[in-house]
Amino acid sequence: MRVLIAAFKQETSSFNPHPTTRDLFSIHRGDEILDAYSGTNTEIAGALDTFAEHDVEVIPTYSAQSITSGGPVPKVDLDQITDELIAEVERHPDVDGAYINFHGAMAGEEEFDPEGRVLERVRKILGDKPIVTSFDLHAIISDRLIEDSDILVAFHTYPHTDMYETGKRAASNLVHLLEGGIKPTVASVRVPLLVRGDELLTATGLFGQAIRTCQEFEATSDGLSAAVIIGNPFTDVPNLRTNTIVTTDNDPRRAREVAESLARFMWNRRERMQAPLTSLDDAIEIANETDGLVVFSDAADATSSGASGDSNAILRGLLESGFSKRALLPLVDAPAVAKAFEAGVGNTIQVALGGTVDTERFSPVDCEAYVQSLHDGVFTVEQGTTERAGKTAVLTAESCTIMVTENPVSIMGRKVFEARGLNPVDFDLCICKSPNGFRTYFQDIAAAIVPVDVPGSTSANLKSLPFEHVTRPVYPLDGDATAELVAEAKA
Repeated sequence: MRVLIAAFKQETSSFNPHPTTRDLFSIHRGDEILDAYSGTNTEIAGALDTFAEHDVEVIPTYSAQSITSGGPVPKVDLDQITDELIAEVERHPDVDGAYINFHGAMAGEEEFDPEGRVLERVRKILGDKPIVTSFDLHAIISDRLIEDSDILVAFHTYPHTDMYETGKRAASNLVHLLEGGIKPTVASVRVPLLVRGDELLTATGLFGQAIRTCQEFEATSDGLSAAVIIGNPFTDVPNLRTNTIVTTDNDPRRAREVAESLARFMWNRRERMQAPLTSLDDAIEIANETDGLVVFSDAADATSSGASGDSNAILRGLLESGFSKRALLPLVDAPAVAKAFEAGVGNTIQVALGGTVDTERFSPVDCEAYVQSLHDGVFTVEQGTTERAGKTAVLTAESCTIMVTENPVSIMGRKVFEARGLNPVDFDLCICKSPNGFRTYFQDIAAAIVPVDVPGSTSANLKSLPFEHVTRPVYPLDGDATAELVAEAKA
């Protein structure tokens, strides 16, 4: 058996004014994909290992994965990476099947369903050959993604730790399809719901109960895939919502029953699946009064969710309050990095920090800063892949140590700091620009974790964001939203 693999991944915040251009994608072709992802905690690695176990020949084609989340992808860039992927697929029309690895929450400046467009074109090339797709649970699911996937699988963890396992599940389903032993029957429910907050933590929150139902279903003899995909609430497109998608082996009634049950579970708990936030003043007071490391979750400027990363709201608050404990903060600010490199290590500069990208929300903070160290910005993250933050300067201003990067990178794991000689355990306060993904790496070293209510393009205060395209009514934007929760069967 010969299977084609490809990847097409980016997560968009429609409210981030900085576009995600092609140069912000990591592009791999052919065997470069194997070199980049083998042995990592990624979906592709899991799929590769599973295919190897079943003596399946892999045809690696094209992978486009954004360095981090960001603003919408310009039309010319989106068309280019789409056409490049399709051109590689067209070279192998004789494969027996395909595995396509999506994130699922990409949006173009004009195209609202880039993944659906890609998959539709792949389907036209491969005809009725089996295609299995995998998604982040923050994906935006369109009708054509369901229609053109024989089986669709998604993560079962938040924070995400099961990328490798998800790839294995996807590949295993594809192998079974190729062997001819299963007949997928799919049912899905559209739930007009956007969710945030700690109840989404699958290990401890309500959402975890729904996910465990999915896992128990997949462990049965006819349970091929079950997913509760909650969407990225900052990708402002018509298909933004929560979806339940269930695939059985030739049992449409069970698929419908499970999909509807999962949908009811989510809808009936919608009020609890919103984020409680702490004001910045109260958060700083907590940090002052707490012994040990305090972590502020700045979900509003979460680069992992598509924000710009240049928010200085917390930095401004710390400086203005006279915070005297040791604080560690990340910041995207290319001009400040350039000024630090020009001055050199050991010198003091007068610099305006932050507010260089999302200029409508943030204005620069003028301060005197000492240039502590300079770096090329290349580092390895916990999953084993290489990230590039661009030139990076570590600055100190009063009690604040600020890791300033040219480009946005995800601020979830500790290695992003440690690669610059900054160990979070050496500080009293660390700012993570992430809603919950950081918890996997910080929970065991933090004395307190505080979700802070500050401005930003990925604020968990969803009503503060300027939605234009999401289908209304949807909860919590519309408190009186209702839901029918009737499953649709795939034709």
